[in-house]
Amino acid sequence: MAILPILEFPDPRLRTKAALIDAAEVTTPAFQELIDNMFHTMYEAPGIGLAASQVDVHKRFMVIDVSEEKDTPRVFINPEIVANEGGQVYQEGCLSVPGIFADVTRANQITVRFLDRQGVAQELTTDGVLAVCIQHEMDHLDGKLFIDYLSPLKREMVRKKLAKQRKHVA
Repeated sequence: MAILPILEFPDPRLRTKAALIDAAEVTTPAFQELIDNMFHTMYEAPGIGLAASQVDVHKRFMVIDVSEEKDTPRVFINPEIVANEGGQVYQEGCLSVPGIFADVTRANQITVRFLDRQGVAQELTTDGVLAVCIQHEMDHLDGKLFIDYLSPLKREMVRKKLAKQRKHVA
């Protein structure tokens, strides 16, 4: 398995809206290998979710594993939130915005429809960390980042901090 390069803010490709995936593509060996590579990349980063947009693949799917043991991998293809309720503030981070964390308000409970790894239609109602992660990764598929929920001033501070971090690495 390969580790895929993760795009980092402010890369403009992170703002690309992902295209729906044809159901016939889901079971192809190339697509299944891409899913495996995304899980490998996410676990190595380490993270709990990774949208295809973050690895410069602009198709509507994401991989998630919020389990402590990293033994509950989930694939969401063409996800769509069909119901939500309540609200919660959760401190989020992102593999595309390394080292930055901020409070974001998200729905407390969601119902999401999607295709699983085998292309089978599913519906899941969930809450807590999994609900937050699904909403966060779905934002990526729409070209949105968690820092977009911040004020313009805070967003600019994040941009400067990341630029400074990159200077020290280079």
